[in-house]
Amino acid sequence: MKRIYLISLIFFLSVNFVWAVKKEIAAPDGKLLVSITDEDGHPCYSISYNGMVFLKNSPLGLKTNVGDFTLGLSLSESYKERKIEETYSLQNIKKSEVRYIANEFIFSFKKDEKAAIDVEFRISNNDVAFRYKVYSQGERKVCVVNEEATGFFLPEGTTTFLCPQMKPMTGFARTGPSYETPYSADDEMGKNGWGGGYTFPCLFRVNNNGWILISETGVDSRYCASRLTAHPDGLYMIGFPQEEENNGNGTSSPGIPLPGFTPWRTLTLGETLQPIVETTVPFDVVEPLYEASKKYEYSRGSWSWIIKMDGNTIFPVQKEYIDFSAAMGWETVLVDALWDTQIGRDKIEELAAYGKSKNVDLFLWYNSNGYWNDAPQGPKGFMDNPVSRRKKMAWMKSIGIRGIKVDFFGGDKQVTMKLYEDILYDANDYGLLVVFHGCTLPRGWERMFPNYGSSEAVLASEMLHFSQERCNKEAFSACMHPFTRNTVGSMDFGGSALNEFYNANNTPNRGTKRLTSDVFALATAVLFQSAVQHFALAPNNLTDAPEWAVDFMKEVPSTWDEIKFIDGYPGKYVILARRHGNKWYVAGINAQEETLKLKVELPMFEAGQQVMFYIDDEELNGRQTTFKINKKQQIELVIPCNGGALLIN
Repeated sequence: MKRIYLISLIFFLSVNFVWAVKKEIAAPDGKLLVSITDEDGHPCYSISYNGMVFLKNSPLGLKTNVGDFTLGLSLSESYKERKIEETYSLQNIKKSEVRYIANEFIFSFKKDEKAAIDVEFRISNNDVAFRYKVYSQGERKVCVVNEEATGFFLPEGTTTFLCPQMKPMTGFARTGPSYETPYSADDEMGKNGWGGGYTFPCLFRVNNNGWILISETGVDSRYCASRLTAHPDGLYMIGFPQEEENNGNGTSSPGIPLPGFTPWRTLTLGETLQPIVETTVPFDVVEPLYEASKKYEYSRGSWSWIIKMDGNTIFPVQKEYIDFSAAMGWETVLVDALWDTQIGRDKIEELAAYGKSKNVDLFLWYNSNGYWNDAPQGPKGFMDNPVSRRKKMAWMKSIGIRGIKVDFFGGDKQVTMKLYEDILYDANDYGLLVVFHGCTLPRGWERMFPNYGSSEAVLASEMLHFSQERCNKEAFSACMHPFTRNTVGSMDFGGSALNEFYNANNTPNRGTKRLTSDVFALATAVLFQSAVQHFALAPNNLTDAPEWAVDFMKEVPSTWDEIKFIDGYPGKYVILARRHGNKWYVAGINAQEETLKLKVELPMFEAGQQVMFYIDDEELNGRQTTFKINKKQQIELVIPCNGGALLIN
């Protein structure tokens, strides 16, 4: 074990003879340092990496209805420490086998000589996770956390890569916030989104020193989900849900028993983007909440809605899509909204049986809605109630449904976190996977909930259907997600379309037009990580799309064993590699106006090895060829704007 640097300094702060304790702790390799202090009675921390400041002195603490634990606190000289070394396996994240090595430190703060809060830090070589433990205050055994003082004070000159939080009760049928807003890149600090701050994760470039990603994990029914609010001079702070969320129902301030814990705040940092893209910290610090009722099988599938919309959630079209999934070798079909009225329960049973005969299972869409928004699509009025929910789940189990997609949630309050948890827990009893849409960001849920499938929580493929502007910016957005949204959790984007036009029959000049290439579409099937994938291909693609593209989509996996970041810049381009079994997939896309020409190292391929190569020309005409890896294990990739590249061994 490398030496853990820990120093305690008592120093003179002001003419008022205020004393403070300062402690410095380090990651296992000693490069990442965190300092904790009680300067002037205020708990604070700062972070540096390789001697460069990534976070200036930033506030810690909580304001509760049993005490204000942001001021008048003293940091105890005593502390607890241990080294964490553990391995775990998860099929449904970016790495199937994870080895987590970290140093843990627990620091205690007192107020009026009584135990107030602990701050628990876990520090690995590129990650910091911390949370609070609040102690009982006399006879008070429960509390409400009215405000969290946790802040992130970034150095001057830092630039931002952020996604604004939607205002509550806005958007379609007053369903906001739904984490479906666009990211901006290379922006300046000092803004506060659209007035409500920013959704996690939040990426910052700290001058030329490196990058830092801020997020949270471990959120369930025991707390609310949070956002990041901007304040002057580079300070960002934890913000609780806005009062108007959930149609004003439920409290924005979470309640916890005492003693009790908050969720983890996480920071991933490094001199390059590699630790950001490859981090597993959202899963490292959480534990499973219950046992899986069975071994869940993740899948690839089709869904008619993205191309054909609401009116085609009808029996013959869904049967056609079952045949399409079977032809592609995929395992599922997602039957989207309005199946309750446009197909009906009896015909769904017939459809499920037909799917079974083709080795294709169904996912069924449900509206989450109770009292929180105006989303009209059915089936609704079931998932919000445990009695009706479990009846529906028992029926779905009896006819062999694989999973559910639950849509249109109401916000981030603790009451909504409980609804997510309750749906997942009940679904596990009936062996159902769960995918969420119109929803919050997943926060460690792949490990916490064994039947969790994926979440949307992104401006996803549906907006490519609805908006030509989003089609125009598809490459930019796709070059953001591997560095932001998809770094912390599964992202059900529902893309990789091979239609040129987003309409039922790929009819020219009807609907929005895709500007990206077919190779780009294939590359995003690798770049976007989600163990449950419903791609935007359509049955007509069996005859109107290039055979090489369809063949690739037949065999691309949805689960991965390893990830390696190769190169990229948020919003401009990205090249990364994923491994499934013994096969490596190297995928790249380019959003810049100029053609990307880049020499990349490919150590995952052997010198002299013949690999499959998918590449675009300047007019975005794709082709499949082969490439022999040279002795230096290098290749020069040439990717035009809106184009892509793929290499597979």
